[in-house]
Amino acid sequence: MSSIIQLLPDHVANQIAAGEVVQRPASVVKELLENAVDARATDIKLIIKDAGKALVQVIDNGLGMSVTDARLCFERHATSKIRQAEDLFSLHTKGFRGEALASIAAIAHVEMKTKQDQEELGTHIIVEGSKFVSQEVAVLPKGTSFAVKNLFFNIPARRNFLKSDTVEYRHVIDEFHRVALAHSNIHFTFYHNGSEMFNLPPSTLRQRIVNIFSGKTNEKLVPVQEETEIVSIQGFVSKPEFAKKNRGEQFFFVNDRFIKSGYLHHAVMAAYDGILKDGAQPSYFLYLTVPPNTIDINIHPTKTEIKFDDEHALYAILRASIKHSLGQFNVAPVLDFDRDSNLDTPYHYKDLTGETPTIQVDGNFNPFSEEKPSKQFSSYRKPEPTANWESLYVGLKQDTDEIGQMTFENEEVTSSLFNDEEVEHSVHKTYQIHKKYIVSSIKSGMVIVDQQRAHQRVLYEQFLVNMTVHQASSQQLLFPLNLFYSSSEMELIAELQLSLRNTGFIFEENNTDHIVISGIPVNVTESEVSLVLEQLLSDLQDGIPESSFSQNDTIAKSMAKSLAVKTGTHLTEKEQENLVNGLFACKDPNVSPFHKPTFITMRVEDLDKKFAI
Repeated sequence: MSSIIQLLPDHVANQIAAGEVVQRPASVVKELLENAVDARATDIKLIIKDAGKALVQVIDNGLGMSVTDARLCFERHATSKIRQAEDLFSLHTKGFRGEALASIAAIAHVEMKTKQDQEELGTHIIVEGSKFVSQEVAVLPKGTSFAVKNLFFNIPARRNFLKSDTVEYRHVIDEFHRVALAHSNIHFTFYHNGSEMFNLPPSTLRQRIVNIFSGKTNEKLVPVQEETEIVSIQGFVSKPEFAKKNRGEQFFFVNDRFIKSGYLHHAVMAAYDGILKDGAQPSYFLYLTVPPNTIDINIHPTKTEIKFDDEHALYAILRASIKHSLGQFNVAPVLDFDRDSNLDTPYHYKDLTGETPTIQVDGNFNPFSEEKPSKQFSSYRKPEPTANWESLYVGLKQDTDEIGQMTFENEEVTSSLFNDEEVEHSVHKTYQIHKKYIVSSIKSGMVIVDQQRAHQRVLYEQFLVNMTVHQASSQQLLFPLNLFYSSSEMELIAELQLSLRNTGFIFEENNTDHIVISGIPVNVTESEVSLVLEQLLSDLQDGIPESSFSQNDTIAKSMAKSLAVKTGTHLTEKEQENLVNGLFACKDPNVSPFHKPTFITMRVEDLDKKFAI
């Protein structure tokens, strides 16, 4: 009987390993950038085409590699960081992953050029699908250049699973941000399809954050600094008023390595407890330095999750340090129990000087005299006699007759107050319960409407019609709005501008870090514009749909969710009636845009059963 178990060929093993290491072009970007950082480069260039599907190239001026190292780096389990198993627990460089370059070379065309500073000539190697095509000597500058072309060329199924260029480009941007933020002392340049997207010179940490996210980032940041035996914390958190709905600008770095930690995120949110709106997410850029032997970085294939020895102490220190910074910079409210607020001077009296009161006494005043005093000392001033006072009474009798006639008519009206028709007319048609539901009577019983979901449905269909028919009306703003966003958010807004114009937005100009809006839809207030766009950007984090209908549908849903009346809002009787009438005028009034029921009905028979005993 033949053997069932057999060893896989190297190229097949590399392709299987690539499935774990290389999931998308952003994975290649991460590997090559980290290798460039470990090579002690001071200048790193990232060049991509078609969101990395056609080309990912990283050029650095680091140490370079010898001829032997250049060949060995494409072998499995090849690394410059590990000599023995104990080294896994004391890593000071980027994460150990011996299959990285071997996996990349197994599923792409790789061209590597490298040269050490002390050597006169460098090495030029071409690998295609784990096969070495050529290796030759070449005249090259100091450093290393990796060009990865045609990713997943030999695995069509994996290539078909890649998302659109917009989505893949955003993943590449995220990886670039993580490496660039971790190393502010390195000059990074990023090119996409021949256009320069980022040029980040060496700078301080604060300046690096501002250069990446642009806009008014600088005024949003509050510094955090803490030194303990367990951990050293430095970085920045955002002021509560600049919190967003999405979790885009949230970064944890442990020993200059980007990580994701729900536990540490909870510590940050606990520090903001009581000063954030519901659902708001603060931005933070926090750098933690801990002894390497107190963490385990090998619990996740991509090294984005790590294990701490003493998580509870780290949680408490992080929460306390952020809370202290927010209070120190007068961001969080501070209570002073020794101060009596009743003694505070009101603002409009703060700069006024007090007037000394004067006393005037009438020596001739006799309280028992029947004659009135000749001089008044009160502040009352007797009005001057009006000229032609007789004209004030002209037509008085005619007006009096009309008033009497009107009063008589009113008496006739009030006499019919208790007629059946009038009583029926005065009954409320709708009622609001707990500022959440609207109850209205129908022939068979009553209908109970969820006001928020109903308004979402009404707004959703309105926006969809406006975008489809292109007949949206706008209201002109007296002063244009300047809204600042990061570079990635600006690209999203640029792609959505045509659809947003169809809803009623008017854009005057687009700059690199902000947009200028001069007109907004008629059912959007000026204060709601930033909230609407912020919610839209949050909903499109995973990318913009390809088809125009899907784009319009997504935008209409997002704007309806932002602008719909919320639970807890009091509605007048007229507003309740308009909302109910608007709901049942919709094409599909039964469900909200998010497929939740908008109303339920209760028949009189159902109510009778409730009372039947």
